[in-house]
Amino acid sequence: MKFGKISREHPSTAYRNYVLGVFSLIYALNFIDRQIISVLALDLKRDLGLSDADLGFLYGTAFGVFYALFGIPMGRLADSWNRIRLVTIGFAFWSLMTTLSGFARTGVQLTLARIGVGVGEATASPCAYSLISDYFPKNRRATAIALYTAGMYIGSGASLFIGAKIVEVWNDAFPEGWQGIVGWQAAFMAVGLPGLALACLVATLREPVRGLSDGIEQPPVERPFRGFLDELLTMVPPFCLFTAARRGRGPLLVNIAAATLISLIALGLIAWTGDKLQWVAVGIGVYAIFSWVAALKSRDRPAWTLIWKTPSFLYLTIGHGLTSFVNYAVIFWSLPYVESELGADRAEAAFFIGGAGAVAGFVGLIFGGRFADFLRERHPSGRVMVMIAGAILPFVPLTVIFTTGSLGVFYVLYFPMILFGSITLPSAGATSQDLVLPRMRGLASATFLLSLTMIGLALGPYSVGAISSATGSMSTAILSLMAVLPVSILMFVLLYLRLPKAEETLVERARQAGEQL
Repeated sequence: MKFGKISREHPSTAYRNYVLGVFSLIYALNFIDRQIISVLALDLKRDLGLSDADLGFLYGTAFGVFYALFGIPMGRLADSWNRIRLVTIGFAFWSLMTTLSGFARTGVQLTLARIGVGVGEATASPCAYSLISDYFPKNRRATAIALYTAGMYIGSGASLFIGAKIVEVWNDAFPEGWQGIVGWQAAFMAVGLPGLALACLVATLREPVRGLSDGIEQPPVERPFRGFLDELLTMVPPFCLFTAARRGRGPLLVNIAAATLISLIALGLIAWTGDKLQWVAVGIGVYAIFSWVAALKSRDRPAWTLIWKTPSFLYLTIGHGLTSFVNYAVIFWSLPYVESELGADRAEAAFFIGGAGAVAGFVGLIFGGRFADFLRERHPSGRVMVMIAGAILPFVPLTVIFTTGSLGVFYVLYFPMILFGSITLPSAGATSQDLVLPRMRGLASATFLLSLTMIGLALGPYSVGAISSATGSMSTAILSLMAVLPVSILMFVLLYLRLPKAEETLVERARQAGEQL
């Protein structure tokens, strides 16, 4: 492959900003493809016979578990192979799978397509976080990551408006469908196909030398796909048992014990909720992550030490994962909520919720990133103050909008809720990169994203759907999720106290773990 040319030159400011703009566009399309299920939710329930819990599973778990699992080996590949090539291939693949979602005729077929979208999108953020960290110096990373992650809210908002408009136009033109294709299927195809063309633009970007902006240039990795395959085999059952056995009898027995315990918990949750696919998928995901962490300790002890043995990193991932647990659920269920509970017109609701979400999310991310960098220059834990604020401030508007009977109040307060909830991500993302060495950034971002996906995406939307199905009240279901926020705030407070020492001792701890620096 000739695309992804390596450049040893320090990039100009204009080119850095151009690359950042392209990756922001990628992330926006990432979330358009991911979020469009929200605006299609009621159509999917009707045509495919799905429940609220099924929708939560489709949007969150089916996508999120495989996004998280493949994010880890993709993170390893991003740390060892050409990142531009990797994200180009991934972008084309998830766009194809989104397009194929439009051909689904059953819930199972749509689930398989969503799994494919998750696998493809797993390439994006590990590559983006790593590339941004090589293109931008440390004191500008939170701002750069804010601009990148702004694509999340722009894409999420745009998906609602675009999806609603496509369904409306298609169904008006073809009330009985055309060639067996109805509005929601046309929407999937319409948002998936452009990504195949835009992947060609991504292929023209230059690959910077790893560690360039930090002055810690990392040598090329020999046989990068060997590391990717090793990473994958440590996670995929039953191959993870064989990799555990190669490490000795003790690791094998621990792995079997973990598999047994996770299986028993999953069986209990299946018996309690009746949702077999949900808990089988989550159980596989948790077991795969456990197997990977155990293997990482023996294969790359410096990376394991800086990620899994560092309390600050764990506080960060748990705290942000719990805020994402609420955020993902709210973002997905807001449109179905106002349609079903407040009687809103779909196109109108998509315009107000999508527009408010896009603008508020963009403003919140940019302000949060800039303010976090400002505070970081004055205190090593300055960014964490923004994370704490982002966990507390959305509480009041969230409570009001999901208890009011007024559609106008919902629309007005939706803006500050998303604004306050979005300020956390740039700080959290930048902090995850500051806690590891340059060669580990892709792996660190994949690990960080585990919290967003396994805690937030795989559990948040499903939990609302399940509680709503059980209680008959989506308002109760959404408000019940806020019980996790005190734990999130506690994690951020502990991070604030521990972060300065963790950054000061980074190189020393890496050397003690065996890193050659």
